[in-house]
Amino acid sequence: MNIEVKGAKISEEEKQAYVDHVLKKNPGRTLKSLKIEVDGDYVNLTYEFEPLPPFERIRRITGYLVGSLDRFNDAKRAEVRDRVKHGLGK
Repeated sequence: MNIEVKGAKISEEEKQAYVDHVLKKNPGRTLKSLKIEVDGDYVNLTYEFEPLPPFERIRRITGYLVGSLDRFNDAKRAEVRDRVKHGLGK
């Protein structure tokens, strides 16, 4: 993680407090960079997170949790093709 400080010299404990503050407000994220700008009594924090992993859609099809049908054999593909989809009619 890259931490940049401008405007004043601050201690390592204060830097860590700002890191903890950002992570507490954004749980589950990984901090990539943090820019701390001290302006008198005010501190501006600019931060960037590591990208989130790609989202994979998982569906329940014929009793199995699957992301795609590429590993299904012919019989399971036929079950998917022939299944009755339930929903609200128009």
